Amino acid sequence: MQTTTEQTYTAKTIFQKMLPGLALGFLVLLVMGFLGDLTAVLSAIRSFDWEIFPLVILFTLFNYTIRFLKWQFYQKQIGVKNFPWYQSARLFVAGFPLAVTPGKVGEVLKAVWLQQKTGVPVGRGVSIVVAERISDGLAVLLLSTLGVIAYPQYWPAFVIILGVLLAAIIISQIKPLAYWLLGLTRHIPLVKRFTGALTEFYEGSFTVFRPWPTLLSVGMGMVSWFGEGVGFYYILVALGLPAGKETLANAVFILAFSTVVGAVSALPGGLGAAEASIAGMLALVVKVSSTTASVATLLIRLATLWFGVGLGLLVWLFSLEYLGFIKKKE
Repeated sequence: MQTTTEQTYTAKTIFQKMLPGLALGFLVLLVMGFLGDLTAVLSAIRSFDWEIFPLVILFTLFNYTIRFLKWQFYQKQIGVKNFPWYQSARLFVAGFPLAVTPGKVGEVLKAVWLQQKTGVPVGRGVSIVVAERISDGLAVLLLSTLGVIAYPQYWPAFVIILGVLLAAIIISQIKPLAYWLLGLTRHIPLVKRFTGALTEFYEGSFTVFRPWPTLLSVGMGMVSWFGEGVGFYYILVALGLPAGKETLANAVFILAFSTVVGAVSALPGGLGAAEASIAGMLALVVKVSSTTASVATLLIRLATLWFGVGLGLLVWLFSLEYLGFIKKKE
């Protein structure tokens, strides 16, 4: 049982890790406003048909639901049993605010929480977190394929990212190579004490990246992220773009590709990189004004990233144990 002091220290530590992301998020909001002419942006936001926004939120919730089902699927793959779905859902949503930590490294805490609730080794839990990121990356890359074909200037980034993700999956399935690399860690002074955890991580990775689980999880990822693309489509239509297949295709492509850009940037929540990518492609590809591009970017990030962060923080209010698992070192 942890003391109040230990829990306060832990909560303080977690929020300290999130502060750079929150500050960056505020800065990005200001920059987006000024890039699109602040007065015009505020006017466009006021005149926006906010009745459409709940529909956009529903598509975001659709994304979260499919991703939660994938989270459940991954847990079964690594041997998690007797973990009630509602507790698992609470843990899953509680991880959303951790996306605004640098490089999203805070999401590793989900593995610690999972270990506390189920007893599964932290290393195996981390393999789920990594698998989520890689399968989502492959999913959004595949969703953006047609757009990349239409706009070849994006091919180099597309090929490099796809190659890195596929290499990670392939290496995880070559056990002799993986165990040879793990063996090397025993001879590295600063790393050898983590060899056991790395082995657990690899065993989990080998399981979740087998061909069938990978195909299924990437397919689920494509469905979930397409949902957010549809939500973005409704925002664009509400801002005056013509309804139809072309706008839908552009919405899915731009949101998917910007998600990849934000992820590889290693910035908290992809902040700055994702926004610049969305606004830039709206201006270059769809040829909208800087004001419309800024407003569309602000609205879709509010309905996705910041809605998720807010939802996670709300869960934290009823899950204070998640803020008290790190003991203060004496």
